[in-house]
Amino acid sequence: MRRYRVMIFALALSFVLVGMAFSQGNPRGLAKLSLNGQTISIDYGRPSLKGRTIDEMLGKLKPGGYWRLGADKSTTFTAGTDLKFGDVTIPKGVYSIWAQRQSDNSWKLVFNKQHGQWGTDHDPSQDFASVPLKETKASSSDQMLTIRLVKSGGGGAMIVHWGDMELTTHFTAA
Repeated sequence: MRRYRVMIFALALSFVLVGMAFSQGNPRGLAKLSLNGQTISIDYGRPSLKGRTIDEMLGKLKPGGYWRLGADKSTTFTAGTDLKFGDVTIPKGVYSIWAQRQSDNSWKLVFNKQHGQWGTDHDPSQDFASVPLKETKASSSDQMLTIRLVKSGGGGAMIVHWGDMELTTHFTAA
């Protein structure tokens, strides 16, 4: 009987340890928008500034560097229809999305064919397309990263808000 209890305890402990190894430290967020009857969604980790500034968090990102647009697992962008971001068409499907800092400190939204990987495992050879992100100073400061999808001008907009930074891009159904 004692051997049985020890085995159950060891098994339970191993499940707890495996769960801790694969757990994510930040809450998840989900942004959704219906466009022409099709769903666009973004699933992302919501890191917190914890009293730091956005410059402290992203200021060390060198030009050409990628930010996973969240925390933990890569941010997943799912489109139920083809979308146009300016002149760039993103076919319906599932992608990971990343923000890439440019040499002039502007940003691009990068669509990568891989998704579900850990957020630091970006493979640039899998990048499908990129579109400009407009950076503005937010009217309020948000301690936790928030990504929203909103209706805008016959299409939609993606708004990334963290600290006093807002990154925005617009799209329409293709």
